[in-house]
Amino acid sequence: MQNAIISSPHVPRVNRVDRIMFEVLLALIPGILVMTWFFGWGLLINIVLAVTFAVMFETVVMLLRGRPPLIALRDLSAVVTAVLFALSVSPTLPWWLTLLGMFFAIVLVKQLYGGLGYNPFNPAMAAYVFLLVSYPVAMTTWLAPSGLAEHPLSFMESLRLILGGALPTGLEWDAVSSATPLDEMRGKLKLGQTLDQIVQSRTWGLLGGRGWEWVGVAFLLGGAYLLVRRIITWHIPVSMLLGLTAASALFWVIAPQTHPTPLFHLFSGATMLGAFFIATDPVTACTTKKGQLVFGASIGLIVYVIRSWGGYPDAVAFAVLLMNIAAPTIDYYTQPRVFGHGSART
Repeated sequence: MQNAIISSPHVPRVNRVDRIMFEVLLALIPGILVMTWFFGWGLLINIVLAVTFAVMFETVVMLLRGRPPLIALRDLSAVVTAVLFALSVSPTLPWWLTLLGMFFAIVLVKQLYGGLGYNPFNPAMAAYVFLLVSYPVAMTTWLAPSGLAEHPLSFMESLRLILGGALPTGLEWDAVSSATPLDEMRGKLKLGQTLDQIVQSRTWGLLGGRGWEWVGVAFLLGGAYLLVRRIITWHIPVSMLLGLTAASALFWVIAPQTHPTPLFHLFSGATMLGAFFIATDPVTACTTKKGQLVFGASIGLIVYVIRSWGGYPDAVAFAVLLMNIAAPTIDYYTQPRVFGHGSART
């Protein structure tokens, strides 16, 4: 939701764009804190690097276009894009991939189309998918959550790993990394294990994987803050979560030992981050109320389909980008009827 949040009808016109973006950054704080607690300092380092690179590219592009850089920088949209990107990628991502991701997001996806409010795709998710397809190993190497890692990385060790690509002397990746809950679930189900067997592992908690479930709760709280502050409306996040819940509940009821519960899907991966902070971008999402319900529910269904039968364990970024393409068409067919003037499409 990093662009044109001000277009929400519930945001007073007197509010500045930078104030709205600041509210979004505030809402992200619980998730940032919880992720840092479970996955270490790498997340904060990535955030600083991503914000620095995003601001740098935004400034350069605005200068090349002959416009004052502050016009683009003061709305904080580049900062929100950078933070969402950093929250989505591995906390061990090499610095140069963060640089490449921010170039793709800010220069190619955002500014190439005209800047704030004109981009057809969510910049943070477009950059994430670009890197995931191009550098899958680096993008999917996640640290083991706190309490499970044999050697939690210190701040300096995380910094050296991100900047220099080297683990501390004597350490191997097996000592610091682990599969994400979604990846582990897919892998063990393919090996023929049942759900009851999989959740007996020490990596599982109450709702899903240890650490990840609390990350989901933290982003849910942040999303509730945005709803209370009327920065976003309920249509997209609620319909997305209901779409994912309905699909996962159906298959769970049919085959409970081979399909995870709806709670697992809701509190694993980027579900809550995607529902409240990514899918709700009004520039790349639908604008009509009916369209937003279709848009959100479709994202939830696509997330479940890709997680269950696709090639990637998490699917929020792909689902959002696919529906970004469909958003104009959905809006066209869900316009409210203008009484006295025939169809709204005539």
